[in-house]
Amino acid sequence: MKKNALALAMGFISLTASQATFAKAGDIVNIAEPFKATVLVDGLESPWEMLWGKDNQIWITERQGKNIATIDPKTGKRTILYTFENAFAEPPHQGVLGLTFDPEFLSGKGDNFLYTAYTYNEGDNKFARIVRLSYDPKTNKLADESIIIDKLPASNDHNSGRLRFGPDGKLYYTIGDMGYNQGTHVAKEILSQHLPTAEQVANKDYSLYPGKVLRLNVDGSIPEDNPELNGVKSHVYAYGFRNTQGLAFVGDRLFATEQGPSTDDELNLIEKGGNYGWPNVAGYKDNSAYVYANWSKAPKELQAKFDSNVIPKGVPVTQESEFTAENFKAPQKTFFTVPNGYNFSDSNCGELAFLCWPTVAPSSVVYYPKDGKIKEWQNSLLITTLKNGAIYRVKLDGDAKQVQGDFSKHFKTNNRYRNALISPDTSKIYVATDAVGYGMGTDNKPNTEMQNKGAIIVFEYTGK
Repeated sequence: MKKNALALAMGFISLTASQATFAKAGDIVNIAEPFKATVLVDGLESPWEMLWGKDNQIWITERQGKNIATIDPKTGKRTILYTFENAFAEPPHQGVLGLTFDPEFLSGKGDNFLYTAYTYNEGDNKFARIVRLSYDPKTNKLADESIIIDKLPASNDHNSGRLRFGPDGKLYYTIGDMGYNQGTHVAKEILSQHLPTAEQVANKDYSLYPGKVLRLNVDGSIPEDNPELNGVKSHVYAYGFRNTQGLAFVGDRLFATEQGPSTDDELNLIEKGGNYGWPNVAGYKDNSAYVYANWSKAPKELQAKFDSNVIPKGVPVTQESEFTAENFKAPQKTFFTVPNGYNFSDSNCGELAFLCWPTVAPSSVVYYPKDGKIKEWQNSLLITTLKNGAIYRVKLDGDAKQVQGDFSKHFKTNNRYRNALISPDTSKIYVATDAVGYGMGTDNKPNTEMQNKGAIIVFEYTGK
Protein backbone atom coordinates (compact mmCIF):
# COMPACT_ATOMS: atom_id res chain seq x y z
CA MET A 1 0.00 0.00 0.00
CA LYS A 2 1.26 3.47 -0.80
CA LYS A 3 0.04 7.03 -0.93
CA ASN A 4 0.54 9.59 -3.66
CA ALA A 5 -0.68 13.15 -3.85
CA LEU A 6 -1.34 15.72 -6.50
CA ALA A 7 -3.12 18.99 -7.00
CA LEU A 8 -5.82 19.85 -9.50
CA ALA A 9 -6.07 23.51 -10.35
CA MET A 10 -7.25 25.50 -13.35
CA GLY A 11 -8.17 22.21 -15.00
CA PHE A 12 -4.58 20.84 -15.01
CA ILE A 13 -2.82 18.21 -12.92
CA SER A 14 0.33 19.42 -11.18
CA LEU A 15 2.58 16.67 -9.79
CA THR A 16 6.09 15.63 -8.90
CA ALA A 17 8.02 12.64 -10.25
CA SER A 18 7.09 10.53 -7.21
CA GLN A 19 3.43 11.01 -8.07
CA ALA A 20 3.62 9.67 -11.63
CA THR A 21 1.70 6.48 -10.83
CA PHE A 22 -1.41 8.62 -10.59
CA ALA A 23 -1.03 10.73 -13.71
CA LYS A 24 1.55 12.16 -16.02
CA ALA A 25 2.46 15.79 -16.58
CA GLY A 26 0.20 17.54 -19.04
CA ASP A 27 -2.92 15.47 -18.39
CA ILE A 28 -6.00 17.66 -18.53
CA VAL A 29 -8.83 17.20 -16.06
CA ASN A 30 -12.26 18.43 -17.09
CA ILE A 31 -12.83 20.49 -13.96
CA ALA A 32 -13.20 24.17 -13.19
CA GLU A 33 -13.69 24.10 -9.44
CA PRO A 34 -10.73 24.17 -7.00
CA PHE A 35 -9.89 20.64 -5.85
CA LYS A 36 -6.86 18.72 -4.78
CA ALA A 37 -6.54 14.96 -5.23
CA THR A 38 -4.81 12.33 -3.10
CA VAL A 39 -4.47 8.59 -3.49
CA LEU A 40 -5.53 7.37 -0.06
CA VAL A 41 -4.69 3.70 -0.67
CA ASP A 42 -3.99 1.41 -3.61
CA GLY A 43 -3.42 -2.28 -4.19
CA LEU A 44 -6.92 -3.21 -2.98
CA GLU A 45 -8.45 -6.41 -4.31
CA SER A 46 -11.04 -4.87 -6.63
CA PRO A 47 -12.98 -2.55 -4.28
CA TRP A 48 -16.68 -2.61 -5.17
CA GLU A 49 -18.70 -0.89 -2.46
CA MET A 50 -17.85 1.95 -0.08
CA LEU A 51 -19.87 3.17 2.90
CA TRP A 52 -19.06 5.66 5.64
CA GLY A 53 -19.49 4.05 9.05
CA LYS A 54 -20.46 5.78 12.27
CA ASP A 55 -17.01 4.74 13.49
CA ASN A 56 -15.59 7.19 10.93
CA GLN A 57 -14.11 4.37 8.91
CA ILE A 58 -14.73 3.66 5.24
CA TRP A 59 -16.28 0.21 4.93
CA ILE A 60 -15.63 -1.56 1.66
CA THR A 61 -16.23 -4.83 -0.10
CA GLU A 62 -13.39 -6.26 -2.15
CA ARG A 63 -15.00 -8.21 -4.96
CA GLN A 64 -11.93 -10.19 -5.95
CA GLY A 65 -10.58 -10.49 -2.41
CA LYS A 66 -13.93 -11.83 -1.14
CA ASN A 67 -13.60 -9.49 1.84
CA ILE A 68 -15.31 -6.86 3.89
CA ALA A 69 -12.68 -4.44 5.15
CA THR A 70 -12.35 -0.97 6.64
CA ILE A 71 -10.10 1.82 5.43
CA ASP A 72 -8.94 4.54 7.78
CA PRO A 73 -9.69 7.80 5.90
CA LYS A 74 -6.77 9.52 7.65
CA THR A 75 -4.02 6.95 7.08
CA GLY A 76 -5.34 4.58 4.41
CA LYS A 77 -4.81 1.59 6.73
CA ARG A 78 -6.79 -1.44 5.55
CA THR A 79 -8.23 -3.90 8.07
CA ILE A 80 -9.95 -7.07 6.86
CA LEU A 81 -12.97 -7.86 9.02
CA TYR A 82 -14.37 -10.91 7.25
CA THR A 83 -13.57 -13.17 4.32
CA PHE A 84 -16.30 -15.15 2.56
CA GLU A 85 -14.71 -18.54 2.01
CA ASN A 86 -17.76 -19.76 0.05
CA ALA A 87 -17.73 -16.86 -2.39
CA PHE A 88 -16.53 -17.29 -5.97
CA ALA A 89 -14.65 -14.34 -7.39
CA GLU A 90 -13.64 -13.85 -10.99
CA PRO A 91 -13.34 -10.68 -13.11
CA PRO A 92 -15.27 -8.62 -13.78
CA HIS A 93 -18.68 -9.39 -12.23
CA GLN A 94 -18.31 -12.14 -9.62
CA GLY A 95 -17.35 -12.00 -5.97
CA VAL A 96 -18.44 -9.91 -2.98
CA LEU A 97 -20.64 -7.10 -4.24
CA GLY A 98 -23.15 -4.83 -2.48
CA LEU A 99 -23.01 -3.80 1.19
CA THR A 100 -25.47 -1.91 3.37
CA PHE A 101 -25.80 -1.11 7.06
CA ASP A 102 -28.84 -1.77 9.20
CA PRO A 103 -30.27 1.67 10.13
CA GLU A 104 -29.23 1.08 13.77
CA PHE A 105 -25.70 -0.07 12.91
CA LEU A 106 -23.27 1.35 15.50
CA SER A 107 -26.02 3.49 16.98
CA GLY A 108 -25.93 1.77 20.36
CA LYS A 109 -29.65 1.05 20.04
CA GLY A 110 -29.62 -2.52 18.83
CA ASP A 111 -27.72 -5.26 17.04
CA ASN A 112 -24.90 -4.15 14.78
CA PHE A 113 -26.11 -5.91 11.65
CA LEU A 114 -24.93 -5.34 8.13
CA TYR A 115 -25.93 -7.03 4.88
CA THR A 116 -23.92 -7.99 1.84
CA ALA A 117 -24.26 -10.07 -1.32
CA TYR A 118 -21.85 -12.42 -3.02
CA THR A 119 -21.74 -14.95 -5.83
CA TYR A 120 -20.86 -18.62 -5.45
CA ASN A 121 -20.76 -21.81 -7.49
CA GLU A 122 -22.72 -24.98 -6.84
CA GLY A 123 -21.53 -27.60 -9.29
CA ASP A 124 -21.93 -26.11 -12.75
CA ASN A 125 -24.49 -23.56 -11.52
CA LYS A 126 -23.85 -20.00 -10.42
CA PHE A 127 -25.88 -18.34 -7.69
CA ALA A 128 -25.89 -15.28 -5.46
CA ARG A 129 -27.04 -14.87 -1.90
CA ILE A 130 -27.69 -12.02 0.50
CA VAL A 131 -26.36 -12.56 4.00
CA ARG A 132 -26.44 -10.78 7.34
CA LEU A 133 -23.44 -10.43 9.64
CA SER A 134 -23.03 -9.08 13.16
CA TYR A 135 -20.26 -6.66 14.10
CA ASP A 136 -18.51 -6.56 17.47
CA PRO A 137 -16.86 -3.14 17.90
CA LYS A 138 -14.81 -4.41 20.87
CA THR A 139 -13.01 -7.03 18.80
CA ASN A 140 -13.45 -5.21 15.48
CA LYS A 141 -14.71 -8.43 13.90
CA LEU A 142 -17.67 -9.55 11.81
CA ALA A 143 -19.23 -12.94 12.55
CA ASP A 144 -22.42 -15.00 12.49
CA GLU A 145 -22.96 -15.12 8.74
CA SER A 146 -26.67 -15.79 8.24
CA ILE A 147 -28.31 -16.32 4.84
CA ILE A 148 -31.48 -14.28 4.39
CA ILE A 149 -32.12 -15.26 0.75
CA ASP A 150 -30.30 -17.84 -1.30
CA LYS A 151 -29.98 -19.22 -4.82
CA LEU A 152 -30.63 -15.95 -6.57
CA PRO A 153 -29.56 -16.26 -10.21
CA ALA A 154 -25.98 -15.30 -11.02
CA SER A 155 -23.66 -15.37 -14.00
CA ASN A 156 -20.15 -14.47 -15.09
CA ASP A 157 -21.66 -11.31 -16.58
CA HIS A 158 -24.14 -8.58 -15.55
CA ASN A 159 -24.82 -9.64 -11.98
CA SER A 160 -25.49 -6.02 -10.93
CA GLY A 161 -25.47 -6.64 -7.16
CA ARG A 162 -26.10 -3.22 -5.61
CA LEU A 163 -27.71 -3.43 -2.16
CA ARG A 164 -29.39 -0.61 -0.24
CA PHE A 165 -31.54 -0.11 2.85
CA GLY A 166 -34.54 2.06 2.04
CA PRO A 167 -36.10 4.64 4.37
CA ASP A 168 -39.01 2.18 4.63
CA GLY A 169 -36.74 -0.32 6.38
CA LYS A 170 -36.68 -2.69 3.40
CA LEU A 171 -33.72 -4.05 1.46
CA TYR A 172 -33.38 -3.21 -2.23
CA TYR A 173 -31.20 -5.38 -4.44
CA THR A 174 -30.43 -5.31 -8.16
CA ILE A 175 -29.97 -8.33 -10.42
CA GLY A 176 -28.75 -7.85 -13.99
CA ASP A 177 -29.79 -9.71 -17.13
CA MET A 178 -26.85 -12.15 -16.74
CA GLY A 179 -25.33 -10.98 -20.02
CA TYR A 180 -27.79 -13.13 -21.96
CA ASN A 181 -28.38 -12.73 -25.71
CA GLN A 182 -24.78 -11.66 -26.31
CA GLY A 183 -21.24 -13.03 -26.38
CA THR A 184 -20.83 -16.46 -24.82
CA HIS A 185 -24.46 -16.29 -23.65
CA VAL A 186 -25.87 -15.46 -27.08
CA ALA A 187 -28.16 -18.53 -27.12
CA LYS A 188 -29.85 -17.63 -23.80
CA GLU A 189 -33.00 -15.53 -23.82
CA ILE A 190 -33.07 -12.28 -21.84
CA LEU A 191 -35.47 -12.70 -18.91
CA SER A 192 -35.90 -9.07 -17.90
CA GLN A 193 -39.54 -9.00 -19.10
CA HIS A 194 -40.40 -12.41 -17.61
CA LEU A 195 -42.21 -12.38 -14.26
CA PRO A 196 -42.36 -15.20 -11.70
CA THR A 197 -45.45 -17.35 -11.34
CA ALA A 198 -47.25 -18.03 -8.07
CA GLU A 199 -45.91 -21.58 -8.15
CA GLN A 200 -42.34 -20.38 -8.54
CA VAL A 201 -42.72 -17.95 -5.65
CA ALA A 202 -44.16 -20.69 -3.43
CA ASN A 203 -41.23 -22.96 -4.32
CA LYS A 204 -38.62 -20.21 -3.82
CA ASP A 205 -37.68 -20.55 -7.46
CA TYR A 206 -35.99 -17.27 -8.33
CA SER A 207 -34.93 -18.23 -11.85
CA LEU A 208 -36.97 -15.37 -13.39
CA TYR A 209 -35.44 -12.66 -11.18
CA PRO A 210 -32.76 -11.50 -13.69
CA GLY A 211 -33.21 -7.93 -14.91
CA LYS A 212 -35.08 -6.84 -11.77
CA VAL A 213 -34.91 -4.57 -8.73
CA LEU A 214 -35.94 -6.62 -5.70
CA ARG A 215 -37.47 -5.39 -2.44
CA LEU A 216 -37.14 -7.64 0.61
CA ASN A 217 -37.88 -7.73 4.29
CA VAL A 218 -34.76 -8.02 6.44
CA ASP A 219 -35.44 -11.72 6.92
CA GLY A 220 -35.60 -12.25 3.14
CA SER A 221 -39.37 -12.61 2.97
CA ILE A 222 -41.67 -10.75 0.56
CA PRO A 223 -43.08 -7.43 1.87
CA GLU A 224 -46.87 -7.35 1.97
CA ASP A 225 -46.96 -4.05 0.08
CA ASN A 226 -44.79 -5.20 -2.84
CA PRO A 227 -46.46 -4.75 -6.23
CA GLU A 228 -48.69 -7.45 -7.68
CA LEU A 229 -47.41 -8.14 -11.19
CA ASN A 230 -49.37 -10.41 -13.51
CA GLY A 231 -51.46 -11.29 -10.48
CA VAL A 232 -48.42 -12.45 -8.47
CA LYS A 233 -46.68 -10.81 -5.54
CA SER A 234 -42.97 -11.59 -5.30
CA HIS A 235 -39.70 -9.88 -4.35
CA VAL A 236 -39.83 -8.06 -7.69
CA TYR A 237 -40.30 -4.32 -7.17
CA ALA A 238 -39.50 -3.14 -10.71
CA TYR A 239 -38.29 -4.88 -13.86
CA GLY A 240 -37.02 -4.50 -17.41
CA PHE A 241 -33.35 -3.77 -16.64
CA ARG A 242 -30.06 -4.70 -18.27
CA ASN A 243 -27.35 -4.07 -15.66
CA THR A 244 -28.26 -1.77 -12.77
CA GLN A 245 -25.11 -1.15 -10.70
CA GLY A 246 -26.13 2.12 -9.06
CA LEU A 247 -28.83 2.78 -6.42
CA ALA A 248 -29.31 5.94 -4.36
CA PHE A 249 -32.18 7.09 -2.20
CA VAL A 250 -32.95 10.82 -2.18
CA GLY A 251 -35.53 11.05 0.55
CA ASP A 252 -38.00 8.31 -0.33
CA ARG A 253 -37.19 8.42 -4.06
CA LEU A 254 -34.95 5.75 -5.51
CA PHE A 255 -32.63 6.65 -8.39
CA ALA A 256 -30.70 4.02 -10.34
CA THR A 257 -28.13 3.86 -13.09
CA GLU A 258 -28.25 1.21 -15.79
CA GLN A 259 -25.64 0.14 -18.31
CA GLY A 260 -27.01 0.12 -21.84
CA PRO A 261 -25.93 -1.96 -24.85
CA SER A 262 -24.15 0.08 -27.54
CA THR A 263 -26.10 3.24 -26.66
CA ASP A 264 -28.36 4.61 -23.96
CA ASP A 265 -26.91 4.11 -20.52
CA GLU A 266 -29.73 5.25 -18.27
CA LEU A 267 -30.45 7.25 -15.14
CA ASN A 268 -33.83 6.06 -13.84
CA LEU A 269 -36.28 6.97 -11.11
CA ILE A 270 -37.45 3.59 -9.81
CA GLU A 271 -41.18 3.33 -9.26
CA LYS A 272 -43.16 0.52 -7.67
CA GLY A 273 -44.22 -1.97 -10.35
CA GLY A 274 -42.47 -0.03 -13.12
CA ASN A 275 -41.37 -1.68 -16.37
CA TYR A 276 -38.18 -0.07 -17.71
CA GLY A 277 -38.33 -1.69 -21.12
CA TRP A 278 -35.21 -3.80 -21.54
CA PRO A 279 -34.57 -5.61 -23.89
CA ASN A 280 -37.36 -4.18 -26.05
CA VAL A 281 -36.33 -0.59 -25.32
CA ALA A 282 -32.92 0.96 -24.66
CA GLY A 283 -33.28 4.49 -23.36
CA TYR A 284 -36.33 6.25 -24.75
CA LYS A 285 -38.87 4.51 -26.96
CA ASP A 286 -37.66 6.46 -29.97
CA ASN A 287 -36.41 3.91 -32.55
CA SER A 288 -33.02 5.64 -32.51
CA ALA A 289 -29.99 3.45 -33.29
CA TYR A 290 -31.39 0.47 -31.35
CA VAL A 291 -33.60 -2.49 -32.25
CA TYR A 292 -34.11 -5.56 -30.10
CA ALA A 293 -32.27 -8.32 -31.93
CA ASN A 294 -33.25 -11.61 -30.32
CA TRP A 295 -30.11 -13.59 -31.09
CA SER A 296 -31.29 -16.37 -28.76
CA LYS A 297 -33.95 -17.26 -31.35
CA ALA A 298 -31.55 -17.12 -34.32
CA PRO A 299 -30.00 -20.15 -36.05
CA LYS A 300 -26.76 -21.36 -34.46
CA GLU A 301 -24.72 -20.45 -37.52
CA LEU A 302 -25.81 -16.82 -37.09
CA GLN A 303 -25.24 -16.87 -33.33
CA ALA A 304 -21.64 -17.81 -34.07
CA LYS A 305 -21.31 -14.47 -35.91
CA PHE A 306 -22.73 -12.35 -33.08
CA ASP A 307 -22.06 -8.63 -33.46
CA SER A 308 -23.85 -6.08 -31.28
CA ASN A 309 -24.28 -3.63 -34.12
CA VAL A 310 -24.44 -5.79 -37.25
CA ILE A 311 -27.66 -7.78 -37.35
CA PRO A 312 -27.91 -10.21 -40.28
CA LYS A 313 -31.14 -11.35 -41.84
CA GLY A 314 -32.50 -14.30 -39.90
CA VAL A 315 -32.12 -12.73 -36.45
CA PRO A 316 -35.60 -11.72 -35.17
CA VAL A 317 -35.83 -7.98 -34.58
CA THR A 318 -38.45 -5.64 -33.12
CA GLN A 319 -38.53 -1.87 -33.09
CA GLU A 320 -38.78 0.00 -29.80
CA SER A 321 -42.12 1.49 -30.88
CA GLU A 322 -43.59 -2.02 -31.13
CA PHE A 323 -43.25 -2.47 -27.37
CA THR A 324 -46.43 -1.63 -25.44
CA ALA A 325 -46.73 -1.66 -21.67
CA GLU A 326 -48.97 0.58 -19.57
CA ASN A 327 -46.38 0.59 -16.79
CA PHE A 328 -43.43 1.53 -19.04
CA LYS A 329 -41.14 4.09 -17.43
CA ALA A 330 -38.82 6.19 -19.57
CA PRO A 331 -35.41 7.16 -18.17
CA GLN A 332 -34.71 10.52 -16.57
CA LYS A 333 -31.63 10.82 -18.76
CA THR A 334 -29.54 8.77 -21.19
CA PHE A 335 -25.80 8.60 -21.90
CA PHE A 336 -26.17 8.78 -24.89
CA THR A 337 -28.96 8.62 -27.46
CA VAL A 338 -27.68 8.78 -31.04
CA PRO A 339 -29.51 8.83 -34.41
CA ASN A 340 -30.01 5.95 -36.80
CA GLY A 341 -27.02 5.44 -39.06
CA TYR A 342 -24.55 6.18 -36.26
CA ASN A 343 -21.11 4.70 -37.03
CA PHE A 344 -20.19 2.29 -34.23
CA SER A 345 -16.90 1.28 -35.92
CA ASP A 346 -14.57 4.09 -34.88
CA SER A 347 -11.04 3.40 -36.12
CA ASN A 348 -9.72 5.24 -33.07
CA CYS A 349 -10.64 2.21 -30.94
CA GLY A 350 -9.79 -0.62 -33.35
CA GLU A 351 -10.44 -4.03 -31.78
CA LEU A 352 -11.67 -2.29 -28.62
CA ALA A 353 -14.52 -0.72 -30.60
CA PHE A 354 -16.91 -0.86 -27.64
CA LEU A 355 -14.87 1.86 -25.92
CA CYS A 356 -15.89 4.29 -28.65
CA TRP A 357 -19.59 3.49 -28.47
CA PRO A 358 -21.80 6.29 -27.06
CA THR A 359 -21.97 4.77 -23.57
CA VAL A 360 -20.02 5.46 -20.37
CA ALA A 361 -20.84 2.33 -18.29
CA PRO A 362 -22.25 3.91 -15.10
CA SER A 363 -21.20 1.91 -12.06
CA SER A 364 -22.71 3.74 -9.09
CA VAL A 365 -24.72 6.80 -8.13
CA VAL A 366 -24.62 8.89 -4.95
CA TYR A 367 -26.52 12.01 -3.86
CA TYR A 368 -24.70 15.24 -3.08
CA PRO A 369 -26.95 17.07 -0.57
CA LYS A 370 -28.68 20.44 -0.81
CA ASP A 371 -26.57 21.85 2.02
CA GLY A 372 -23.21 20.53 0.75
CA LYS A 373 -20.09 22.71 0.89
CA ILE A 374 -19.67 22.75 -2.88
CA LYS A 375 -22.44 25.17 -3.81
CA GLU A 376 -22.39 24.35 -7.52
CA TRP A 377 -22.84 20.66 -6.69
CA GLN A 378 -25.71 20.97 -4.24
CA ASN A 379 -28.73 18.74 -4.90
CA SER A 380 -26.97 16.65 -7.55
CA LEU A 381 -26.46 13.02 -8.40
CA LEU A 382 -22.84 11.92 -8.89
CA ILE A 383 -22.44 8.99 -11.28
CA THR A 384 -19.17 7.06 -11.52
CA THR A 385 -18.27 5.59 -14.91
CA LEU A 386 -16.09 2.67 -15.96
CA LYS A 387 -15.41 3.32 -19.63
CA ASN A 388 -14.90 7.03 -19.19
CA GLY A 389 -13.00 7.12 -15.89
CA ALA A 390 -14.86 10.21 -14.72
CA ILE A 391 -17.75 11.40 -12.57
CA TYR A 392 -20.86 12.70 -14.31
CA ARG A 393 -22.80 15.19 -12.21
CA VAL A 394 -26.52 15.59 -12.85
CA LYS A 395 -28.54 18.36 -11.20
CA LEU A 396 -31.97 17.66 -9.68
CA ASP A 397 -34.91 20.05 -9.42
CA GLY A 398 -35.77 21.75 -6.14
CA ASP A 399 -37.94 18.87 -4.96
CA ALA A 400 -35.30 16.29 -5.99
CA LYS A 401 -37.95 14.56 -8.08
CA GLN A 402 -36.35 14.69 -11.50
CA VAL A 403 -33.28 15.64 -13.49
CA GLN A 404 -32.88 19.29 -14.38
CA GLY A 405 -30.62 20.38 -17.24
CA ASP A 406 -27.59 18.64 -18.67
CA PHE A 407 -24.65 16.92 -16.98
CA SER A 408 -21.13 18.08 -16.19
CA LYS A 409 -18.05 15.85 -16.22
CA HIS A 410 -15.36 15.83 -13.52
CA PHE A 411 -12.12 14.20 -12.38
CA LYS A 412 -11.18 12.46 -15.62
CA THR A 413 -8.17 10.13 -15.15
CA ASN A 414 -6.80 6.96 -16.72
CA ASN A 415 -8.85 4.76 -14.42
CA ARG A 416 -12.16 2.94 -14.17
CA TYR A 417 -14.32 4.49 -11.43
CA ARG A 418 -16.27 1.79 -9.59
CA ASN A 419 -17.89 3.65 -6.71
CA ALA A 420 -18.12 7.06 -5.05
CA LEU A 421 -18.59 8.14 -1.44
CA ILE A 422 -19.12 11.62 0.02
CA SER A 423 -17.50 12.49 3.34
CA PRO A 424 -19.85 13.51 6.19
CA ASP A 425 -18.73 17.14 5.91
CA THR A 426 -19.33 16.96 2.10
CA SER A 427 -15.88 18.42 1.30
CA LYS A 428 -14.38 15.19 -0.06
CA ILE A 429 -15.40 12.77 -2.80
CA TYR A 430 -13.86 9.32 -2.41
CA VAL A 431 -13.62 7.27 -5.60
CA ALA A 432 -12.79 3.56 -5.74
CA THR A 433 -11.07 2.32 -8.90
CA ASP A 434 -10.97 -1.05 -10.63
CA ALA A 435 -7.75 -3.03 -10.64
CA VAL A 436 -8.14 -4.19 -14.24
CA GLY A 437 -10.23 -3.46 -17.32
CA TYR A 438 -10.47 -1.11 -20.26
CA GLY A 439 -11.33 2.56 -20.59
CA MET A 440 -10.87 5.70 -22.63
CA GLY A 441 -7.73 7.51 -21.54
CA THR A 442 -7.27 11.21 -20.97
CA ASP A 443 -5.83 11.35 -24.51
CA ASN A 444 -9.17 10.03 -25.83
CA LYS A 445 -7.56 6.74 -26.88
CA PRO A 446 -8.19 3.22 -25.56
CA ASN A 447 -6.40 2.51 -22.31
CA THR A 448 -5.77 -1.07 -21.16
CA GLU A 449 -3.51 -0.33 -18.20
CA MET A 450 -5.12 1.44 -15.27
CA GLN A 451 -2.96 4.03 -13.52
CA ASN A 452 -4.32 3.40 -10.03
CA LYS A 453 -5.13 -0.26 -9.60
CA GLY A 454 -7.61 -0.99 -6.86
CA ALA A 455 -7.27 2.44 -5.30
CA ILE A 456 -9.30 4.97 -3.38
CA ILE A 457 -8.70 8.49 -4.66
CA VAL A 458 -9.82 11.47 -2.58
CA PHE A 459 -10.93 14.61 -4.40
CA GLU A 460 -11.03 17.38 -1.80
CA TYR A 461 -12.74 20.72 -2.32
CA THR A 462 -10.46 23.63 -1.41
CA GLY A 463 -12.77 26.52 -2.26
CA LYS A 464 -14.96 28.60 -0.02
